[in-house]
Amino acid sequence: MINKFQQLPTILSNIFKESLSVALPLYRIIIPMIIVVKILKEIGAIEILGQWMAPLMGLMGLPGSMGLVWAATLVAGFYPGIFIFADLAATEMLTVGQVTILSSLMLIAHSLPIELQIAGKAGSRWLSMGIIRVGGALLYGIILNQILLWGNWLSEGSILLWHPETGPVSLLSWASEQTVGLAIMFVILVFLVQFMKLLDLIGLTKFLQRILHPLLRNLGIGKEATNITIIGITLGIAYGGGLIIRESRTGTIPPRDIFFALVLMGLFHSFVEDTLLLMLLGGSLWGYFVGRWIFALLVVWLLVRILSLLSDQQFHRYFFKAKTVTQPGPLDYESTKDAKRLAG
Repeated sequence: MINKFQQLPTILSNIFKESLSVALPLYRIIIPMIIVVKILKEIGAIEILGQWMAPLMGLMGLPGSMGLVWAATLVAGFYPGIFIFADLAATEMLTVGQVTILSSLMLIAHSLPIELQIAGKAGSRWLSMGIIRVGGALLYGIILNQILLWGNWLSEGSILLWHPETGPVSLLSWASEQTVGLAIMFVILVFLVQFMKLLDLIGLTKFLQRILHPLLRNLGIGKEATNITIIGITLGIAYGGGLIIRESRTGTIPPRDIFFALVLMGLFHSFVEDTLLLMLLGGSLWGYFVGRWIFALLVVWLLVRILSLLSDQQFHRYFFKAKTVTQPGPLDYESTKDAKRLAG
């Protein structure tokens, strides 16, 4: 017993170091992006983006003002979008179907400055992933709108279940909130790292792999990528980002599997927390949860078939950065170049 207590500081130190190794790559992305997003909000760039997006809203049966809601969500995340929606909901009479479409847009494409950077660190090219996220949201919104119009479904008026308090926030309060949020994120990451070890220890990870592997295999995602797919779908790209980046750099997961896993988790991730949050707007689960899951699976299935026609060179040029994946071995490519340069 005494030996175990003596080992406790070492164990806690190892846990902290391991968690820090996961958190640091994530913080290098998140902290600069938080500042950039704040600047964009202060100079009115989000409002301008919302005006540009207003014509697109009509394609999905939404009033143009909802472009501002989605623009805020695209850049700054759910909460600014929800706050703006709460302000507009007082004057805009929206149906449950319209709120469902808007919620779907927000769930598929949000916090892109941060999430695309994380996907980029895991290997994906940010432009291709951005097009898939935004284009996928627009496509699903158009399809869902046509389905709802065809069946005259969800045409009743929506009810906003939460009315957040809005008002000016000082720069000091904003900085304090962000610092607390980052500290909470680190605590969660410590828990997640140990939780993943526990899942491996009790065999639950292998159990989940056996359940999901047939589905993912049919989509074109190999067994090696099952873990990062589960992490992204359940925890989300932000919280699971550090783990996803680490797993993707081991060299044990094929680049195409990483990319398709990132596409799947990009279109459908953090399904518990995000879904519960968007329920407050008054939409329908059938549209932004069940339908979105089916849509995400179909998109990945189709992309796997289309991109299989590309050579590895073309795939790496347009969709995935080959150098991100570190292949096992005594020397990587950069080390070899350095050795040659020093040799002569």
